[in-house]
Amino acid sequence: MRIRGALAGLAALLAVTAAATPATAEPATAEPAPPGVNDWSCRPSEEHPTPVVLVHGLGGSASTNWAYMGPELVGEGYCVYALTYGRPPLVPPITGGFAPMEESAPELAAFVDDVLAATGAAKVDLVGHSEGTVMPQYYLKFLGGADKVQRYVAITPLYDGTTLQSTSELLDRLAEEIPVVGEVPDDLCGSCRQLFKDSEFMTKLNADGPAVPGIEYTTIMTKYDQLVTPYTSGHLDGATNIVLQDVCPADFSEHVAVAFNPNVGRLVRNALDPANARPVRC
Repeated sequence: MRIRGALAGLAALLAVTAAATPATAEPATAEPAPPGVNDWSCRPSEEHPTPVVLVHGLGGSASTNWAYMGPELVGEGYCVYALTYGRPPLVPPITGGFAPMEESAPELAAFVDDVLAATGAAKVDLVGHSEGTVMPQYYLKFLGGADKVQRYVAITPLYDGTTLQSTSELLDRLAEEIPVVGEVPDDLCGSCRQLFKDSEFMTKLNADGPAVPGIEYTTIMTKYDQLVTPYTSGHLDGATNIVLQDVCPADFSEHVAVAFNPNVGRLVRNALDPANARPVRC
């Protein structure tokens, strides 16, 4: 029963967040995306001078993870961009986030450079979901990204990693007895084990604290997060930390649903433009 539970939890972590649009061999700047997103002719306005880059979660993509949030931000007048990263050969091309995060971070770095070159902006704001709250930290800390990012809005973040209902501990025990258990997940999903609490990747990433000086962080957590456990792994010292249910007590959205949630959408827009923040209509 525990093994089945572990595998079910791992399968949930790998689930695609919505119906996907087939990927193509086009460059990152031609990534399939929701309406209005990745408009490379967009020029930032005085009202919203900083372009927004959306970073999907594990198993998501530019077109699936941001089907709701992307058009909402475009409608507010932002220049909005999204990439699909981390697609190794063994993974279907319609999903991303499976490569080791050290390999995905350079993809984000190149994409941000493309956005800055196209818009003429000095910096971008990042909005990340799930793995998209962790992988960019590598970019910020080790690839020079801190000088190119102003705000970072993290949805269901896991700065301290996840136990995934103790799946990480069980897989470690199984790997000691059955080595192949430790090998297969890494072959299929290089980032999966990296997201676990106390992984080598997380230890390196948080060696001097997860927050990067100079970045304005906002975290948005949900008490009903079934994949980031405990959900408080998303708390970040020095950030504006928000628990969705502290704002809207009757909102039971879990890990995936928050990316398609109007309440979270308003919290994201408020974080990107705090001077013009509006009340959340729960």
